[in-house]
Amino acid sequence: MNKNYKCGYVALMGRPNVGKSTLLNHLLGQKLSITSRKPQTTRHQILGIKTTENTQYIFVDTPGLHKGGRQALHRYLNRAAQSIIHDMDVIVFVVEALQWTEEDEIVLSYLKESQCPIVLAINKIDLVKEKEKLLPYLEMVSSKYNFASVLPIAANKNIQLTELLEIVSNNLPDSEAHYPEDQITTRSSKFVAAEMIREKIIRSLGDELPYATTVEIEKYDETNKLLTIHAVIWVERDNQKAIVIGKGGERLKKIGTQARKELETFFDKKVHLKTWVKVRQGWSDDERALQQLGYIDEF
Repeated sequence: MNKNYKCGYVALMGRPNVGKSTLLNHLLGQKLSITSRKPQTTRHQILGIKTTENTQYIFVDTPGLHKGGRQALHRYLNRAAQSIIHDMDVIVFVVEALQWTEEDEIVLSYLKESQCPIVLAINKIDLVKEKEKLLPYLEMVSSKYNFASVLPIAANKNIQLTELLEIVSNNLPDSEAHYPEDQITTRSSKFVAAEMIREKIIRSLGDELPYATTVEIEKYDETNKLLTIHAVIWVERDNQKAIVIGKGGERLKKIGTQARKELETFFDKKVHLKTWVKVRQGWSDDERALQQLGYIDEF
């Protein structure tokens, strides 16, 4: 191992929908975190590991910090994001180019409690049509805090991500790698499977069921050539069950087909996926139900 080797924990933090999960996937070079245009798609801390010749980055993708939300699920999301602030070596604070909202300000107020370097990553610069507005924006956000660095990026286009990795590496401690070089996450295969199915539900349903669905894996059997998964899609009301299933079961079939294809790509083997939709009233506002469904801080 290189005696100048760097290794440490790097939190990706920000308000909902600024592109943290997309950033993680592009930094890793493969899809680990699920993404959609809906806020709060990420519900769990997801640890993604990138190992290079000189650095092992242990990225922690977090749910978007947001104000309000009295449901147990919303409290869990904020708790999951806030709980890691003091355990990081570097924080990458992700904001959206030309945007600075009240929620961004709230996130920064939390981050100020941390003792570690904070890198401000200004995402989605590829969407800025009036480039002359970027400089005054950069000056404004730079004045908000003594950031270790301020860097415009476009996660989905891989713009300035190499530079971001270099900045992060320079701020990480000298340390041997914590994980084997071929490991990309500490999350179980069951967790990854449930998240991939949930992503297809979110993308298929659009705005119809904002927070009412979650996925539980009831059976997970793997052989050299075949992965068998039985998944329950939980909703809170009977009418929501009907929405997920769709007319003649078409929507559920489409969700299953899309999820199966992505699972086969990720696990590199044939997948036999069965899905059911069941009702569990009020699961998103029930602390015990959340724990039973896997909403447990794992970092």
